Amino acid sequence: MKKTFILLALLTLGITAMAQTNVRYGTIHYDSILTSMPEYAKAQQALDTLKAQYARETEHNEIAFKRQFAEFLEGQKNFPEVILLKRQRDLQESLEKGVAWRTEADKLLLRAKEALFAPVHKKLKAAIQKVGIDRGYETIVNLDSPTLPFLHPSVTEDATPYILLEL
Repeated sequence: MKKTFILLALLTLGITAMAQTNVRYGTIHYDSILTSMPEYAKAQQALDTLKAQYARETEHNEIAFKRQFAEFLEGQKNFPEVILLKRQRDLQESLEKGVAWRTEADKLLLRAKEALFAPVHKKLKAAIQKVGIDRGYETIVNLDSPTLPFLHPSVTEDATPYILLEL
């Protein structure tokens, strides 16, 4: 009985040691998976539409400013001083509004991008976590980052196919 117990204990320790040497890590290319998702394409399309609308508004403002500036140049010799100063202030105000619009548009686009892509990143993160747990990975490493320049192939596997199935 004692020999059986010792044999069982040694066998258990051996299996535990083998399990510890077979630590598995998953590897992925996060950006490739992300851009292959249909939700990513929809979010990108919505962002591109918004960018185009903002670009049209910017162009509209620039055309209005150029027209206003051309009128100013054309009439500046004939304007009384009061009108000349008023037109200069109008031009300055128009220029400041154009710059303010561009700054605001950049901020709005950044917020829109974050809002549009947040659910896509969340879905991908959930799939990665599920695959990591299901496959028993210690961690899943993003190979898009040069942080870990070498991972031994005997302890890693490409988790991409499993994640794509999960999505």
